[in-house]
Amino acid sequence: MPYATIKDLPENVTNVLPKHAQEIYQAAFNNAWDEYKDPDDRRCDASREETAHKVAWSAVKKEYEKKGDEWKKKS
Repeated sequence: MPYATIKDLPENVTNVLPKHAQEIYQAAFNNAWDEYKDPDDRRCDASREETAHKVAWSAVKKEYEKKGDEWKKKS
C-alpha cells in the first residue's frame, strides 16, 4: 500500500536512510505501486508490493551508496 508520509515507511528504510533518501524511496514506491498494479507488468511472480520495494531501492541507489553502515549521497 502506498505510503502517505516518510514516517509510514518500514523500519528497515527509516532506520538506515537519511531523510532525503527516504523521500526518494517514498516517491518511487508510490509511483511503482500505481505503475505495476497489473500483474502482467511485473517480472516473474513478484507481488505488487515486492516490485514497488525493488523499484524504490533502485531509485535510492541512483543517488546514494552504502559506505560501511551508512548511506551517503554520491559525489
